[in-house]
This record gives sequence, C-alpha cells and structure tokens, in this order.
Amino acid sequence: MTMSRRTRLWRLAAGGLGGFVLIAGLVVFGLERADRAYPPPLDMAAEVSREVLDRNGKLLRAYTTPEGVWRLPVTLDAVDPDYINMLLAYEDRRFRTHWGVDPVALVRAAVQFVVNGGRIVSGGSTITMQLARLIEPRAERSLSAKLRQMARALQIERRLGKDEILSLYLTLAPYGGNLEGIRAASLAWFGREPRKLSLSQAALLVALPQSPEARRPDRRRAQALLARNRVLARMKDAGLIPESEIARASAAQVPGRRLAMPDLAAHTADLAIRQRSDEQTTTLTLDSDIQQRLETLATETAGRLGTRQSLAMVLADGRTGEVLASVGSTGHLDAGRAGAIDMTHAVRSPGSTLKPFIYGLAFEDALVVPETLIDDTPADFSGYRPRNFDRGYMGEVSIRQALQFSLNVPAVRLLEAVGPQRLLARLRRGGTRLDLPPGGAPGLAIGLGGAGISLRDLVQLYTAFVNNGTAQSLNDGTGPVAPKQLEQPVLAADASWRVAEILSGVSAPQGAPRVAIAYKTGTSYGYRDAWAIGFDGRYVLGVWVGRPDAAPVPGLSGIETAAPLLFEAFVRAGLERVDFPAPPAGLVVRSRRSLPHALKRYRGRDAAISTVADGSLPPQIVYPPQNARVALGSGGSGPLMPLVIKLQGGAGPYRLIANGRALSKPTRRRVLNWTPDSPGASTLTVMDAEGRAASVNVFIDAN
Repeated sequence: MTMSRRTRLWRLAAGGLGGFVLIAGLVVFGLERADRAYPPPLDMAAEVSREVLDRNGKLLRAYTTPEGVWRLPVTLDAVDPDYINMLLAYEDRRFRTHWGVDPVALVRAAVQFVVNGGRIVSGGSTITMQLARLIEPRAERSLSAKLRQMARALQIERRLGKDEILSLYLTLAPYGGNLEGIRAASLAWFGREPRKLSLSQAALLVALPQSPEARRPDRRRAQALLARNRVLARMKDAGLIPESEIARASAAQVPGRRLAMPDLAAHTADLAIRQRSDEQTTTLTLDSDIQQRLETLATETAGRLGTRQSLAMVLADGRTGEVLASVGSTGHLDAGRAGAIDMTHAVRSPGSTLKPFIYGLAFEDALVVPETLIDDTPADFSGYRPRNFDRGYMGEVSIRQALQFSLNVPAVRLLEAVGPQRLLARLRRGGTRLDLPPGGAPGLAIGLGGAGISLRDLVQLYTAFVNNGTAQSLNDGTGPVAPKQLEQPVLAADASWRVAEILSGVSAPQGAPRVAIAYKTGTSYGYRDAWAIGFDGRYVLGVWVGRPDAAPVPGLSGIETAAPLLFEAFVRAGLERVDFPAPPAGLVVRSRRSLPHALKRYRGRDAAISTVADGSLPPQIVYPPQNARVALGSGGSGPLMPLVIKLQGGAGPYRLIANGRALSKPTRRRVLNWTPDSPGASTLTVMDAEGRAASVNVFIDAN
C-alpha cells in the first residue's frame, strides 16, 4: 500500500471518529431539541404478526404482517439466555455499558479498515446502531449513513432501556426471505420456539442477520455452515464455550429446508382473528397438543374416505364448557374436500343423535324405566310410518335395548307421548335451536333427524350428561363470552343419569380401541351425514363425517364410519379418563321383575297409533331417492363402488331390475347391492312376490 493511500485511509477513519465526537457533542448539548424535532421512527417496530395462542400460551397459528413478513413478537425471557450471551459476545461485548455507540469498537474498526487496505473487517456497529438501521433502512453503506446510525443510536438509548432495545432487535433482525425476528427464524429453520436452542442452532441464528440472503441455509448451505462455524470459533477463542462442545456443534448439519409456520386450528383461529380484530395476540381455550393429535388423525382418515368426503371433530371439557380441540375439516387447504368450510358450525341433519333426549323426557314423566318393554313393530302414526335403519324389526324389546340398538319405532312412540314441542323446548334449554323446515310445525320426524343442528351445538347438548342434566355453554375463546352453565336443565338429574348409564353399555364398534365411554351414533336420511357423540364423566367428543355439499355417500353410517373415528380420537387425545358419576341420591334401580305393573310394558298414550303389517304395504325404494345423483367413484381409475339400495314394504322375495335387466336371484333381504357398469343415468326397479313394483331414476357419478 502506498503512503498516500494509507494517509487517505487514516484521514477517512479519523473523519469518522471525529464525526462521532461531533455528533456526541451535539446530542449532549441539544438532545431535547433534537429529539423533539427529529425523533427516531420507533413506531414502525410495533407492526408485528398477529398470533393465536392455545390455553398454555403455545402458538397455534400466526399471520404475516400486511407487508407479507413473518415478524413475531418476542420478550427476552422467551429466548434462550445462552443465545443472548453468544449474540452479545459476538456482536456487542460492551452493550450493557455503552450509550449506543462504542468508541472502542469504532477505533478497532478504523484500525482494521486501514490495515486491510480499505476493506471493512468489522463495522463497529453496536446492537443499538443495528436497530437504528432496521427501523430506518438505507440501501447505501457510507460514512454519512454510519453517522446517521450513530445519532439514532444515541437517541434510542435515551428513550429505551437495554432490555427493550435488545427485544426490539430480536423482533426486527432479518433471517432470510420474509423472516424477521428470532421467533420466526427459530420456528422456520428448526421448528421450535427459541426458548431452548442447541449450541449449533444458536450460532447459526447469531450469524444469519449479518448477511441473511447470502447465508440462507435452504439456498446457500455451505455459506451458512461457514458463517455458523466462524461464530463458534469466536466463542472458543474468547473462552466462553469448552472446545469439546464447539467441536460437536461444528459437526452438526445446518437445516436444508425451511419449515412451515405453526398452522393449527385454522378455522377457529381465523374466526378469532375476525371477531377479535382489535387484539394483537388472541388466546383460545384449545390445547395445541390435543389439537395436533386430532388434526393428524383427520389427515390420516382422509385417505380412507371418498375423494370428496370430509370430517369434523369437537372435543370439550363438559364441566367448564371449554373447547379443547376443534377440527373443522380434513385440512383447510384441501380444496377437493371443501376444506375451507368449518363443518363444526355447518347445520346438518343429526340422524338418531337426539334420541337420548326423547328417552330422558320419557324417564322424567315416569312413562318407562330402562327395563320396561316396548314394541318394535311396524306402526302408523297418523300417516307417518318410521322404519329402522336396517328395515327390520326386533319385536318386543326393553327400553334399554331400544336405545342401545337405536330403534326408530320405539323412539317415535315415546316422542309421540312426550311431544315434539316439549323436546324442542328442552333442547332450547341447552342453548340450541333446531333448524326446522320453513313453514312447518315440528313433527315426530325431528326425533329421527328431521331438523338441522351443528356438531358444536350437539356437543353442547351432550354436556348435560356430565352435569346432572344441565348443559354447559361451549366457549373456545373466539368471542368475548365466557363459558357458563345454562340456567335450566335439559333433563332432570335422574333421567340424565339413566340415559348415560344405558349409553355406557353400548358395545364399541368392531376393531375400535377399547375405551370406557358412553356414546350414540346417527345417520341422516339419504346417507349424507354420519355422527358419533361420546363422553366419559367429564369430556364430550363429537364426530361428523360426510360431504360438505350434502351429496349422498353410499355405505355411510354412524356406527361404521363415525364411531371408530370417535374411539380412536378419544385415545389420541390422551386425556385422563374420568369415571361416570354414581346414581343421584334417592334413585332406585329395579329389575324388570320388581317393576310395578304399569311400568312392565309400554303401550302408548294415543290409540291412534296402530300397528300395521309391513307386508301389506307396496314396496318402496327409500334409498337412493328419486333423481338422486350418487358418487360411486373409488378415488382412482378402478371400477365403480356398489350402490346400496334400501327397501320398505312389499312381500319378499324381491327381484332387482336395473335398466330393464333382471339382476341375480330373488332375495328376501331389503338391503340390496348393485354395481353399475358405467357412470350415467340409470333406472332401478324392485318387484316383490306379489308383482308390485317401485322404481327410481338415479345418476351415477364417477367422481
């Protein structure tokens, strides 16, 4: 290097130091006036990502800033102290003692600048000066820009404490791409909060902000590795970390890809963001660990469902009303299954899931007890003729059996006695209003699913069974209303206990995990919705499966489709099981032999109910309905799936005729299977032994 060049470099370095002295003097003598006239733009640092937390403060979901940046708020106590010590040792050793500008570091930087021929070895920037550059970014690296940062640093130090400055730096520092701040970086590169970092991870996060794009691990892995190891070498030279630990950390790999941000409970989080728009951080009642397990189960189950089928789950603490997990679909980004729709709030037909409340009212009125016998035979209720799901009848059964087997005729017999209006009134006590057909008075069909309700409301109703008959309003934190026990009971305590005791005796579905819960299933008319609602002594879990567009799904049922998922979800949730409560004081449980004569057999209150011979009715195809469009695709290029055909009435044996061609042999079964040759319009006809026929037109969809 020539003498003249070295002289120019020394003059430039001296000019920088002189500029610092001048700025310091001006700030000292005119600080109040300078601050008022030209304050540092600290307000921009307040723009951080909105975040939704679970009940324990863990991140469920975060949202980018309006500029599309991941910038998560952070406090020092949420960051690994070893990382902070390493950062200060590498970047700004005298951070706790200087006033925003470190003269010693500036002198060192000036000497290195001259000795290395004008190449910047270290910039002499303090953490506070780097913060000044972050809140007021400038593209050029010049002496004037450096002097401006010095002035701003002195202003910032006057306004903020050291911990506040460090917190702001850890919130705004760049870490590659649209990542800003230590939390966003730690989650994106390591999939964890920065509360506890390995030595290798901490060193990489110290190195990234100096050249975030040039050192991005997912794009420039070699450069990231070298930068991390330089930080580790500096720590070894300073004697801060033992050499053995440095060697292990230097041998660790850097991440090769960027991870997605936490994205749990998307539907609930989005609702919370909309309803609590004035909050930067929203806390929900959900438990992120349980939510993660149930979302994983939903994703796994999606592969076993049809291509357009979805599912929803709601798990609540029945005693407090707090929702612990809410899964609105198989995945909110699953467009093929309309995953953006939150099916926990969708109003659908509940099938048989309201039957327990019918039986509860009958217990209240002392019409029956669990061991009372009731007829399960064809009956005509002033023109309404309910049929069981399998189109068969069991004859005389106990009330316990009727509820456990979910028989339709006994349920309608009891609903006729207690009254549909009274059932609706009791459901309203549970904070639920059924969605009835427009202009129609509630009839007996509401007991079998002839009305609408959401999964969330159904779970709320079932909390009555863990609270002595009084429901608990559900709350997930999306709104300002706290959970509360509703004032009037849905059922009397004795009746509620009897229903729960009966449901606890329902056998688990075949192949399901063994879990001691009470549960009820339901299937809506036309095989559009499958339900399963279960509970132990405290927790209530509801499951829905179906197509969001309400199209029929052949073979869909509560017991076959939803119930196994219910049992698996109870296991996956990992909750400590709570025993069912003891019978209420004064409740007498009797065997059938010891029952009073009036309670041994239920005969009904209304003589208008008449028993009819099923064979005297002409045959009727009850599924698929007329002009139905039924999806029978297998989800791939394979053959179409069979169509289940359900019959009522007629006299067996029956013969199925499809598009004018008789199929197979006559059968006495009222459940038939037909596999179409190809998609398109078809006409199905069923003829009984007396030559009476019923026909429907259907369109088979391969999707």
